[in-house]
Amino acid sequence: MSSSTSGTPRLAIPKPRVRLAYLISHPIQYQAPLLRRIAQEPDIDLTVFFGSDFSLRHYADKGFGVDVKWDIPLVEGYRHEFLPVLYDNATVTVATPLNHGILTRLRGRSGDPPFDLLWVHGYASLIALQGILAANALGIPVVLRADSSLIDRPRSTAKLLAKRLFFLILRQMVSGILTAGTFNEAYWRHYLGEDFPFFRLPYAVDNAFFRDRSREAAATRSALQSELNLDPSRPVILFASKLQQRKRCVDLLDAWIELIRASAAPPYLVIIGDGEERARLEARAAGRDGVRFCGFRNQSELPRFFDLATVFVLPSRHEPWGLIVNEVMNAARPIILSTDVGCHPDLLTDGVEGHLFPVGDVPALTAALRHVLETPGEADRMGAAAFARIQLCSFEADIRGLREAISVLTRRIAKD
Repeated sequence: MSSSTSGTPRLAIPKPRVRLAYLISHPIQYQAPLLRRIAQEPDIDLTVFFGSDFSLRHYADKGFGVDVKWDIPLVEGYRHEFLPVLYDNATVTVATPLNHGILTRLRGRSGDPPFDLLWVHGYASLIALQGILAANALGIPVVLRADSSLIDRPRSTAKLLAKRLFFLILRQMVSGILTAGTFNEAYWRHYLGEDFPFFRLPYAVDNAFFRDRSREAAATRSALQSELNLDPSRPVILFASKLQQRKRCVDLLDAWIELIRASAAPPYLVIIGDGEERARLEARAAGRDGVRFCGFRNQSELPRFFDLATVFVLPSRHEPWGLIVNEVMNAARPIILSTDVGCHPDLLTDGVEGHLFPVGDVPALTAALRHVLETPGEADRMGAAAFARIQLCSFEADIRGLREAISVLTRRIAKD
């Protein structure tokens, strides 16, 4: 006799949620919105493990050269724990923060089952290696994400050989790589081989946040123009990043100086950020009207400056990605990037969303600026293209990539 009755629906037995652990040094402003979005997935049970909480407090950021306290929530909307601390000096280095307890957490406490997958951010630190070793000891697959690229500082032969050896070992301890973009994937393929499992998790920002805040900023644009003493009829070139030597803001300043020599309506140069190069840049700009040094500005303030800009420039050397580019593209502004800015293969086609120039080539940067600013309608056309393109680099794309990684590495979740 059948145990079921015709016409009576069977009760669906819910599948257990996949338990995903994410290990990272400290809460990061760029990552918090993505972690909140992952936590909304009904079949992914996310727990984030941090080594330090220094970014939740006022702390000295050596890159910006100022004390920083982020004005957006960093740990709200997702489950998280701070690992017990052995040593924490409020910086991120190979040895800091130094923690213990990750093995116990991954095994599961209070009757919880062990985690199904460990996602580790970075690889060149003790906290990352502790997590990888702990997961290996428990038989938990590891997926790794780091923003490295082959566009890097020179390394000695000995260091390159040591790196090769390290990656031969790492390859045996990691099950897959979450790649941020074209350059990042090329890096990992170079060191781990073409046959290694790669899953695209593009570097994205909260597009809706920056899009909506930039649109809202139009209502207060005149107030900001008055605050900075800007003539609304003149275009604005925007730079926003740390004022470090590798960011090459000096190249942009030199290009601007060349532009204003032969311009009836010379553009302003608005520089957002602080750091070791500020004094040098201010000295170079001394006596020239049109440069505005605005110092460090927090996340929630940036859309007002994006709205103010006619074009955005990031002339960096050795820039792994450049998430500020994602942000400003959501304001529908054209972008001009150096060839060392890691996001350019994924976000910029030269002549469409803006321009690409060889890093350090000031005449080429000057020509790109002149084209955008002096060609009628070009800034608006490129800005619209930038806005359209950045919508494809989104948290939803990240969710698809993460689900694919979980599906392949644990065989316990649907890809879509």
